Amino acid sequence: MNLGVYIQVPFCQTKCTYCNFHTGVVAREKYKPYAGAVCREISALASSSELAPLRGATIDSVYFGGGTPSLLEPAALANILNSLRTSFGLATCEMKSCSLIPEVTLEADPETITTGKAAAWRAAGFNRISLGAQSFDDRELQAAGRMHRRADIFAAAEILRAAGFRNISMDLIAGLAHQTRASWDESVARILDVRPEHTSIYMLEIDEGSRLGSESLAGGARYSAREIPSDDAMAEYYDTACVQLARAGYEHYEISNWGLPGFRSRHNLKYWRREPYIGFGAGAHSFDGARRWSNVHDSTRYVTCIEQGMSSREQVESVTPEAALEEELFLGLRQLEGIDLALIERKYKVRLRERIAPLRRDGFVELDGTRLRLAPDRLTVSNEVFVELLGQGMERA
Repeated sequence: MNLGVYIQVPFCQTKCTYCNFHTGVVAREKYKPYAGAVCREISALASSSELAPLRGATIDSVYFGGGTPSLLEPAALANILNSLRTSFGLATCEMKSCSLIPEVTLEADPETITTGKAAAWRAAGFNRISLGAQSFDDRELQAAGRMHRRADIFAAAEILRAAGFRNISMDLIAGLAHQTRASWDESVARILDVRPEHTSIYMLEIDEGSRLGSESLAGGARYSAREIPSDDAMAEYYDTACVQLARAGYEHYEISNWGLPGFRSRHNLKYWRREPYIGFGAGAHSFDGARRWSNVHDSTRYVTCIEQGMSSREQVESVTPEAALEEELFLGLRQLEGIDLALIERKYKVRLRERIAPLRRDGFVELDGTRLRLAPDRLTVSNEVFVELLGQGMERA
């Protein structure tokens, strides 16, 4: 069994207007104690009996997310990786095929990347960088509260390549305030110029969890809320990017993710395939196949819990068969290859054919043999499909 590890670093230089994550701006003096607490949590969990079902599992993916993990000192990041090696062990060429050398990802904002940091990250064992570009238009970046500008993205990519990184992912957001079809096409064109091995494109989420979303729902004008493109425009941007990325040789393997051949995100695939992963840090989530649990979100409270030897858990729940089935459908259908419908029906002893019949008739899903997948032209309305599919109880076989 292979195991993924997620390290949460909930610190940012500033809070983006669209962000609905549990992250925040704190004094830099808090970074070192936090990293130390993560190391102690790793050691404590490795020595406990709680992970008995995962004994013998090999860590083959590590993902440092946030927040902005690249704000931590390289030495602190290296210490966390060393704690994982000491406490759990990482896959090596001696243990596995060299093609399964751990994928070790660090999320980084362009303006935080320097030549010295990039070299230190490589020396520590990071081999994949997820670069938060979001846009190549300075007006859009400024309105979103991003610290970097267009030139910083190009500079960061050059530094990472010079340091030896051969696996870079870059993000774009469709729907940022002031975005137009022309500016979107420019961002996609520039990302193809850089040609990262992996690309993620996210549709802007409008909800009360972010300042921008809350302002937009209230009909206000702050944060350029009235300059957000329409839903139809966002869908058009996404669809055009699908075409352009395919032409450039990228494989569209999940609703929001594309990779060049051999460069799909191995860590994120664990989430969509419901494989086990362990999270460390404030707000981190874990899944062992039967249970899900999460840590407290407040970073100060998290550090206090760890330093005082108390549990940092905020929630623990067993995954019921009903919940597992919903996850199989929701997460599986996010992948463009879809799900094996017959296998799921046997596994959970349910009948799904009648449920999906209207969705097939209306062209939202396709059934190829036993393989069920979202229709390629309906990816932008995937949430509506999931609501329809999961909205009623499943009929037992």
